[in-house]
Amino acid sequence: MRLGVLDVGSNTIHLQVMDAHPGARPTPTTNHKVDLRLTEYLDKKGSITPEGSELLFQSIQDALKHAKEFKTEEILAFATSALREAKNGKEVIDEINRRYEIDLQILTGVEEARITFLAVRRWLGWSSGKLLVLDIGGGSLEMAIGIDESPQSAISLPLGAARLNRDFLSENSITAKSLNILEDYVKEVLSSKIPKGLMAHDANRFVATSKTFRTLARLGTHWYGDKPQHLEVNALVGIIPRLIDMTSEERSNLPGVSSARAQQIVAGAVVAKTVMEILGISELEICPWALREGVILKWLDWNER
Repeated sequence: MRLGVLDVGSNTIHLQVMDAHPGARPTPTTNHKVDLRLTEYLDKKGSITPEGSELLFQSIQDALKHAKEFKTEEILAFATSALREAKNGKEVIDEINRRYEIDLQILTGVEEARITFLAVRRWLGWSSGKLLVLDIGGGSLEMAIGIDESPQSAISLPLGAARLNRDFLSENSITAKSLNILEDYVKEVLSSKIPKGLMAHDANRFVATSKTFRTLARLGTHWYGDKPQHLEVNALVGIIPRLIDMTSEERSNLPGVSSARAQQIVAGAVVAKTVMEILGISELEICPWALREGVILKWLDWNER
């Protein structure tokens, strides 16, 4: 069956089309992505502006057209933190569902963490033991730990790369003062909000997913010769000052860093380094499956019942 996963995130509107059926590994067919940083289209009250809404509608229309061209049979659509937290998020989603006759649903942060954990478990298998999974998105940081397909503990914190970049860092330059304020804030949130089950973990493997971690791992390999698809906390100690010394344009020329993410990669690196230090993780392995794959797997499981 050809399924389309439409991910309305804080940074992008991303359609991933996959051929999938119960008991088989989902196979990517095509994808369509639009960089649309929704958090940049919030008014002072926290609502998505009319301009942002129209850009979102157009992006979704284009994604659905792409899905139709590739004979997608079912669209699984979900929205994460940007629409979840927008004051008019429900109204915008209702309009999307009315216009395009889809069923766009808001995922809670904990649901994101749990579904991503499922994808990582399926990718690594049962023999991987107890997993601790981290995921930095545009609006939030998700963490989960467990030995089964459902985590024992899962949490979502407002520590996404785009959010922190907007709230703490300047578009033109990053000062030592702003960086220190950001680092202190991230440390305070993590120290006070991580539950005991995660803080006192005894995981067998430490895993990261999604774009921010993949990009940082690629930079670690590029600059320090680290193992591909792995991210060491020691590499982040060197990566952060090097990124700060660059302009956004210079960052966008680095391997794996798009122009849309060139500014927020610094905030993402600060979150990655801080959470690894607080949890005592020296190295993360990067899993290619994340939330979109998890949505497919969960849907297949549900339809097999």
